[in-house]
Amino acid sequence: MTFLPIVERELRVAARKRGTFWLRVVAALVALVIGSGFFLIASAFPGGQMPLGGALFSILTWLSLAAALSAGLFFTSDCLSEEKREGTLGFLFLTDLRGYDVVLGKLAATSLRCGFALLAVFPVLAITQLMGGVEVGQFWRTLLALTHALFFSLAAGMLVSTVSRDAQKALSGTLLLLIFFLAGGPAVDGALALAQQHSFHPLFSFTSPGYVFVKASGWGGGFWPALLTSQALAWLMLGLSSILLPRTWQQKSAKSSRTMTHRDYWWRYGGVKRRSALRRKLLAVNPVLWLAARERLQGSAVWLLAVVLIEVFVVMLVFDAAKYFWAAWSFIGGAVAVLLYLWTASQASQFFAEARRTGLIELLLAAPLSTHDIVHGPWLALVRLFAWPVAICLVVSFVPQVFNTITGMGRVTGVVGSGLPMVWLSGGGVLVGTLVTLANLAALGWFGLWMGLVSKNARIATLKTIVLVQVVPWFVITVASSLIPLMLPSLFRTGSTNSTFFVWYSLLELVLTAGLSLAKDAFFISLARRKLLRDFRTLAMPAMAKLHSPFLPPIIAAKS
Repeated sequence: MTFLPIVERELRVAARKRGTFWLRVVAALVALVIGSGFFLIASAFPGGQMPLGGALFSILTWLSLAAALSAGLFFTSDCLSEEKREGTLGFLFLTDLRGYDVVLGKLAATSLRCGFALLAVFPVLAITQLMGGVEVGQFWRTLLALTHALFFSLAAGMLVSTVSRDAQKALSGTLLLLIFFLAGGPAVDGALALAQQHSFHPLFSFTSPGYVFVKASGWGGGFWPALLTSQALAWLMLGLSSILLPRTWQQKSAKSSRTMTHRDYWWRYGGVKRRSALRRKLLAVNPVLWLAARERLQGSAVWLLAVVLIEVFVVMLVFDAAKYFWAAWSFIGGAVAVLLYLWTASQASQFFAEARRTGLIELLLAAPLSTHDIVHGPWLALVRLFAWPVAICLVVSFVPQVFNTITGMGRVTGVVGSGLPMVWLSGGGVLVGTLVTLANLAALGWFGLWMGLVSKNARIATLKTIVLVQVVPWFVITVASSLIPLMLPSLFRTGSTNSTFFVWYSLLELVLTAGLSLAKDAFFISLARRKLLRDFRTLAMPAMAKLHSPFLPPIIAAKS
């Protein structure tokens, strides 16, 4: 028998896919665009020449790290659980295949595109050495750390997919596992250092791929022990996946299934009184709203995030109020916004994707419901489930930054004629960021509903939503808002000071970023709503498209 037969087959299939080619081309183009834009922006600032390689290398590598760590969420977290739901995984174990054959085969099939995309960025990173500020050892250690982060993320997603059947739970479990390993070890070491009143000594941090990446820059020692420890942990997760997969793909027995179904039903939907009260309240408003909002645990993750955020704020305020608190809190606020984006896109994509898979969409189309009710039901459910916890997260994330800006900053001197207070610039940036975050969440919600209706599964719908609504527009808006102010030479007269240039440039960049972001969100909301309301019945029944042929009369869709 051929050694690792599934790996060989999946590599051949993945190498011939069109997406494998285009993904690496797009990755290289994005790196080139970022590098060119950074060059133009840095050359326009007054103050003389400076080595730009280090700054550009840092920007590109951090973006590559974020992409590498998110690969497990979208490529491996549902690869095995999807096979379980479709009932095709058992056929593989009717042969003499082992668990590691299937696990490594799926890993090869899902990781080839990610690996090629990351590999396409490496030549652009190599150019930064010629620009200065990047050492040879730092360059190779960083490439190794990025490759390890990609492998670690894919292994974590594979482990969660092995023990899961539901796509949403697999995605959430992979996200929690990655957060645990990324921040858990450094947090434990930091807490020990704070409790024992000594400097930071890494021990549990060696399990974090993020710590490996930071150490690759040459900040202290410990890169190789951290890399070996984290790499061993990744291989351990793959080994556990190979051991558990032959034991977790089977369906449970009928008796056990009935017991678990009753208990799970109570856990998900509550008792009889709770279900009756919710049905009376929501069914008259919108039946689809009741269907989408009846699970009481859907908003638990966001509520948990809000509680944890409040606790972290209190702890940091008590123990580190004077030194690094506000810088760390700004980073935490950005991380919370990213988590909310991912969760909103995932939840919005879930309803229609699962409705198509389970056949619920046919029942909705056959019911006496208008298209408006079917489309707006899941959206109202999102608002009902997540409005309050999202509002708490945003308030706790951004209000402290506004308070710090108002109380801790003074005026900027040297601004031509205006005396523009820096407090208004920084505080306005925080408030505009909050408004843009809310608009982004609304756009992700509506576009996710559309993608869930037209995509193969919820995982692909979530990936499309995040990439099309957030990632691609973020690159475009960042480059445009950074370059457009440089095309207004009247604002930057010869002889202006660095502070004058910085304040006016930051103000124009803030206005452009906010305007373009809000316009982008309005466009995606309008596009998704129009597509859903106008073409819902056609999109919901793609099998009807096969009936349209030159030999058959066109099918007239039912009026909504």
